[in-house]
Amino acid sequence: MKINPYLIFNGDCQAAFTYYAQCLPGKIELMMTFGESPASEHVPADSHNLIMHTRLLVGDQAIMGSDTTPDRPTNGMSGCSISLNVDSVAEAERIFAALADKGSIQMPLETTFWAARFGMLVDRFGVSWMINCEKDQ
Repeated sequence: MKINPYLIFNGDCQAAFTYYAQCLPGKIELMMTFGESPASEHVPADSHNLIMHTRLLVGDQAIMGSDTTPDRPTNGMSGCSISLNVDSVAEAERIFAALADKGSIQMPLETTFWAARFGMLVDRFGVSWMINCEKDQ
């Protein structure tokens, strides 16, 4: 069994997942718009360019997501963070800086009693992240 985060956006899913593919790095395995789906005739034409489903593979883990349609807006993402456990301080610093760009840092990336580096941020798309590197490598 695997647990995969599923993020829902108000129209910027494609931009977010393209950005995450660069930052983490990862490979977008699938990105389908509502207009490309077999159910496109059931979706208003002005929503056809929104993402119905996407899947980003990062190593052997996946993050998935979609846009919501304008008639069902989401109030943003809160109360949950994506936690990344990385293998080196350099990787933690690189990913933290990339995801924090145009976002807001909640806790700077620093040494803690449990980790060589730990930090929290909200990225430019409103997604909360925790970056953790347990060992100094």
